[in-house]
Amino acid sequence: MQLKGKVAIITGAGSGIGEAAAKLFVNHGANVIVADWNEVQAGRVVDEINAKVAGSKRAFAVKADVSAEAQVEHVVRETLSAFGSIDILFNNAAVVLPKELEEITETEWTRTLDINLKSVYLMIKHCIPEIRKNKGNIVNMSSLNGLIGQRNNPVYAATKGAIIAMTKSLALDYAKDGVRVNCLCPAGVMTPLLEQWIGQQADPMATVQALTDMHPLGRCASAEEIAQAALYLASDSSAFITGLALTVDGGASLGY
Repeated sequence: MQLKGKVAIITGAGSGIGEAAAKLFVNHGANVIVADWNEVQAGRVVDEINAKVAGSKRAFAVKADVSAEAQVEHVVRETLSAFGSIDILFNNAAVVLPKELEEITETEWTRTLDINLKSVYLMIKHCIPEIRKNKGNIVNMSSLNGLIGQRNNPVYAATKGAIIAMTKSLALDYAKDGVRVNCLCPAGVMTPLLEQWIGQQADPMATVQALTDMHPLGRCASAEEIAQAALYLASDSSAFITGLALTVDGGASLGY
């Protein structure tokens, strides 16, 4: 039980990696807040979690747009009301924008930066007082795109590169408080977000083949495999690790 008694907030937890992480964290002893803009999906995840545990509820859903400060404050209040503390923050919420730069409108640019990057700033800003009390930790979801870039996805890559830089800076800032800050850099992960991106490509079938070919292990990751990496960074198994951008990429970065 690597997270026994811990309280975790996971953003974007109504599907994909966030959903897998919420279920895994509860299996390892945590109480979890499933924060997502999609109230129906968040409720489904929470119902599935609580149906499998005995006694009091171990998960609660909070509907929130985590790019809006008032709603982030609401998430924190609901977490403290439900569980009384915050030990772990997993910033996972994100959107993709597969377009060439000159095709991107200012509104699209702002929305992508707000959801992918501003949300990380806001969640940390409002959670850190509680995390600091408990010498907890923060896991941010970056991407291999933030390390090496990707064709036809410049704004997403920019947000993920910024998350890596912010993670390293905050690891320095919060080390004195005993708070660790790390991030994950997956390559292809078969989630609804990736499936959406595939569907937006000119040739989805060719895109799937290209994704397979880019991973030396011969496939994309599952959401559960990335959740396992998040569990590692969120637990005491990584107690002497901070400021790390952990690639979980099936060897994809080795081909560049």
